[in-house]
Amino acid sequence: MPEIITRDGVAIHYEECGGGDRHLICTQVEHAGESLERALADRGFHVWLLTNRGFGRSTHVTEDYGDHWYDRFAEDVIEFADQKGIDRFVYSGASHGAGAGWHVVLNHPERVIAFLAVVAGPHNLDESGVSVRQQIMQGRSIKHCFYYPTDDPGLLARRARMAAEKAALQAQPDYAEVYESPETKAIDYGRPLKALGTEAAVCAALRRIQTPVLLLGGVEDTISRVDLMARTARCLPHCKLVLYSGFGHCLDNYEELAREAVTFIDNVEATGRIYDAVPVEPR
Repeated sequence: MPEIITRDGVAIHYEECGGGDRHLICTQVEHAGESLERALADRGFHVWLLTNRGFGRSTHVTEDYGDHWYDRFAEDVIEFADQKGIDRFVYSGASHGAGAGWHVVLNHPERVIAFLAVVAGPHNLDESGVSVRQQIMQGRSIKHCFYYPTDDPGLLARRARMAAEKAALQAQPDYAEVYESPETKAIDYGRPLKALGTEAAVCAALRRIQTPVLLLGGVEDTISRVDLMARTARCLPHCKLVLYSGFGHCLDNYEELAREAVTFIDNVEATGRIYDAVPVEPR
């Protein structure tokens, strides 16, 4: 897998999918073999899948960025784009990957055409500032709805494939070294916008975002809850919110999400709006 080296000497591994001049960047802890971004690579997007610093085959950092982990992830996205000569791009991410997206559009709004924010929250900081990942790493008893039960044969087959993919990954000889090193286990990247400190400050920041945002969520999601997504949609001046019943935090109806994303991006690029152009004259 190729990599770039950042100004501070960190290797960021990435995967390249698709082609063309519509660039899409996503940074996550890890990337599964099936995702919205991969579905968009099949629909004409040049997709770049970055692995966050500190995780996987990117450099396992020992520095603690405190309340600014997501700012650091966002800067890696921008530096990656700079090194690849990508001026403007669509940013896409799910959960913590969407967390980095909030920081990209706040810190570098001029670079982002649109933000595809999947199960994106962001969290209410008045409730907690600790990441769900770190809570699980600490062995806390957490009951969250990741995969909502389904009888859809396609989704069941996809989930079986992804479980087999994960098992194969865990069977690799270097799995513990690469994915469960002491440095990686120690990371608590917290929650997006954590340095803002309060729910009121997060809402104020969301109101400043001018980037068109497509929010995609599951009604049964107990992490990026419906009330959080609705609050975000109320704050954002240019937002479309789509919620699916029968899905939790793992929103894995990727073909449907890709169709929504393409329609959204096409409208943004063609009209500057998040919806189809309204005819001036009645039809």
